Amino acid sequence: MRAIHVAQPGGPEALVVTERPVPRAAPNQVLMQVHATALNRADLLQRAGKYPPPSGESEILGLEAAGVVGEVGSDVEGWEVGDRVFALLAGGGYADCVNVPADLLMAIPERLSFEEAAAVPEVFLTAFQSLVTIADLRSEETVLVHAGGSGVGTAAIQIGRLKNCRVFVTASSGKHQLCLQLGASRAIDYRLQAFDDTVLSETAGNGANVILDFLGASYFEKNVRAAAIDGRIVLLALMGGHRLGGLDMRPLFRKRLSVFASTLRSRSIDYKVQLTRRFEAEVLPLFSDGTLAPVVDSVFALEDVRAAHERMEANLNAGKIVLKVR
Repeated sequence: MRAIHVAQPGGPEALVVTERPVPRAAPNQVLMQVHATALNRADLLQRAGKYPPPSGESEILGLEAAGVVGEVGSDVEGWEVGDRVFALLAGGGYADCVNVPADLLMAIPERLSFEEAAAVPEVFLTAFQSLVTIADLRSEETVLVHAGGSGVGTAAIQIGRLKNCRVFVTASSGKHQLCLQLGASRAIDYRLQAFDDTVLSETAGNGANVILDFLGASYFEKNVRAAAIDGRIVLLALMGGHRLGGLDMRPLFRKRLSVFASTLRSRSIDYKVQLTRRFEAEVLPLFSDGTLAPVVDSVFALEDVRAAHERMEANLNAGKIVLKVR
C-alpha cells in the first residue's frame, strides 16, 4: 500500500510517498481501506519532529480517516466488509489502509461523502470534548473561540450554536464571513482589535463563560481578563508560547476561574471509546439532517501532500484540508 513517510524531520519537502505492507487486522480491529484523510496542526508538528506518536502507535501521519471496511478482526461484531466508516486515529491515516480499534468506528451518515466524513472526527470530537465534556457548556452562555476559521474553530462554532450560545471568535478578516455563516455572533480580527476589550464591551462587562484557546502564553492574560465570573478556559495548544513571566494570578481567584489543559491523541482507548459513543449518540445524527456540517477548505490528492501542508502552514485554510486517497 502507499503511505506518506517523513524522510527526516523538517518542512513539507520531508514528506515522501513510500510502499508499505498492508497490515492485518488484530482480533479487535477493523482494517479500513482509506478513501480520505485530513490534515491537523499536529501533523505539521510531527513532521517537524516535535510531536512523536504515542508509544505503540503508527508513525505514519494522519489522525482521522474515512473509508470502507476491508477486513474484520475475529472478535469484532457489528461491522461487515464494505461498510462506510470513519474514525479518530492516533496515527496512520495518510495511507491506503489503516487498522482501527473496532469500538472507535462510526458509520458515515449517508449525506456525507468520504472527503466530508474525513473532515469530522478529529475536529468535532475535540470541540465536543472541550466545550461539552470538559467545560460543561450550558445553554445560552457566552463562548469565545480563538482561531475560529480553523477546523476545530468551525466545529466549535456549530456546537456553540446548538447550545443557543452567543459565540465570539477571533480570526483573520478573510475568514469572518464563514464564521458568521456557521453561527458566530461576532468575529474579531485579532490583528486589529483587542479581543478582551471587545468581548467585555459587548457583554456589558460580564465576559465569556467558556474560552477555547490554542495560543497559550501570548493570550493567557487577555483570556483571563475576557473571562466571566466562574469562567472556564480550555487550552488545546501552545502555538503562542508556553512560558509566562510576571503573571498576576489574583484575577484567577477574583473570578473563580477554571483552567483546563487537554489533548486527545494521547488519551486511552477506553476514554476515546466513551467519547466516541457519546458523540455518536448526541451529535452524529445532526449530520444526517444537515444541522451540522463539516467545513472542507480544499481537497488534495495524497501525492500532493506537500502542497496541502504548505497551505496549512501558511494559515490559508478556512476549515479542513482533506487528502483524497482513493
